[in-house]
Amino acid sequence: MPSAIDYQIMWNRLIAVVEEQATTLIRTAFSTSVREAGDLSAGLFDRHGRMMAQAVTGTPGHVNAMAESVTHFVREIGMQNIFEGDVFITNDPWLGTGHLHDITVVTPVFRKGVHIGFFACTAHVVDIGGRGFGPDAGEVFEEGLLIPITKFAERGTVNPLLISLIRANVRTPDQTVGDMYSLAACNEAGDRRLQAMLDEFGIDHLEGLSDFLMEASRKATKEAIEKVPDGTYQHTMTVDGYDNPVEMVVTLKVEGDRLTADFSGTSGMSAFGVNVPEVYTRAYACYGLKCAIAPAVPNNSGSLEPFEISAPEGCILAAKRPAPVSVRHVLGHLVPDVVLGALHQAMPGVVPSEGASALWNIQISARASDPESGLENAEILMFNSGGTGARPTVDGLSATAFPSGVSTMSVEATEHVGPITVWRKDLRKDSGGAGATRGGLGQVIEIEPREGYDFWFNAMFDRVKNPARGRDGGQPGASGRVELTDGTQLQSKGRQQVRNGQRLRLSLPGGGGFGDPSKRDKANIAADVEAEMISTTQAKQDYGYSGENS
Repeated sequence: MPSAIDYQIMWNRLIAVVEEQATTLIRTAFSTSVREAGDLSAGLFDRHGRMMAQAVTGTPGHVNAMAESVTHFVREIGMQNIFEGDVFITNDPWLGTGHLHDITVVTPVFRKGVHIGFFACTAHVVDIGGRGFGPDAGEVFEEGLLIPITKFAERGTVNPLLISLIRANVRTPDQTVGDMYSLAACNEAGDRRLQAMLDEFGIDHLEGLSDFLMEASRKATKEAIEKVPDGTYQHTMTVDGYDNPVEMVVTLKVEGDRLTADFSGTSGMSAFGVNVPEVYTRAYACYGLKCAIAPAVPNNSGSLEPFEISAPEGCILAAKRPAPVSVRHVLGHLVPDVVLGALHQAMPGVVPSEGASALWNIQISARASDPESGLENAEILMFNSGGTGARPTVDGLSATAFPSGVSTMSVEATEHVGPITVWRKDLRKDSGGAGATRGGLGQVIEIEPREGYDFWFNAMFDRVKNPARGRDGGQPGASGRVELTDGTQLQSKGRQQVRNGQRLRLSLPGGGGFGDPSKRDKANIAADVEAEMISTTQAKQDYGYSGENS
């Protein structure tokens, strides 16, 4: 029987296994959201559906939701119907990772004819049919094709009817189906590496290793929670929503090694696609809490279990079927700011200020200005990030995705996909909130359709009416803006058109500052002015700084 030291070595090796799994997906994916931005997750699960290890590459919304979703696959497929060579698939928002654009693929692992575990992965595809990636639908049925938990392949043979059904319902059939094959290949790569590891250690199952990981991670997380002062901490944050502002309310209770987060008091569901399935709320609430309380503990089912997250069914953070949920990330990415605001009361000087947080994703549908021209249509997806909140001792990060962790697509890769030109993409001066430590800067992006084309875009932006707030005297970051370069104001959510010759300008929000701005080191202010991160006007207004002799 392996010793604790053997298990520790194997634990570390598992990270390399799942990283190769994720790398395979990035290298073979068709969608820029995967191969350029890393909007994915990959992990190894035991035969009971418990997540043993996750790839560092990927997003917490995907991986923490996937930690729940594999158990749904086990239940729906049934252990008696799991065969070697099978591949399972779904994009059900309530059984997967929150919206139809995320496809989760699960592959059972067999060794010497015995089922010992699963590899699972998730990726965001550019198109899944319906209205496209945007918030305007009234029901999930309008948002695209829902694939129930089913077999993509059985005993090594891909289901041709499923492939035909998908190809007939999406705008980008080669790309969407290609990504599904990439997901399957990703799991197969993980299986090969795992089999080699098991050969090396001379074992034929994962039970002992899984039990060791779960117990060690659970124990370490509970010990970390015990260091948080007992008490009840409540926090409220108002965000833009779609047609009406949304109140996000959380109550944290800490009692010894037990922590609960309850979102009672949060606004009810929206008529539009900003609703969030509870699985996604739990994913990001756990992530925010774990970052602050137990950042060194590896992420697996054992380390997630001690965080008890709940939201009342029917609130906007626990949407019921068939609510529209296409852009569930907009509010979901703001959940860590809410729980960290409550945790700040228990652990002052640990958590950052509020940030832009929600990605400023934009889905562009390029169409020929003259329908008779013969020019081809194109679907283009861009991920863009504002500034993160200032940290207690360090400035916030500029144009950085937190909490999602994805990268942006390069301008060159984006322009290669469709007929648009990105004329500008630079940091937004004066957008970071003032403080002893400054909030991260947003960015300014300008996009224009190429000759012969107009484009429609789906706006899904927040922090336009309610900017990121500072902490402990820090000032808020700048609000976001959506407009044409001629000054015409556009809506922050919903489908809108940009005609040939017009140029769309997105001014992304900045993060909030931390601490009294008067306490900021003058050398840091001077460096910000020199780097054109803040203007001389802003330096004087926010910091009382007008030069070296200030």
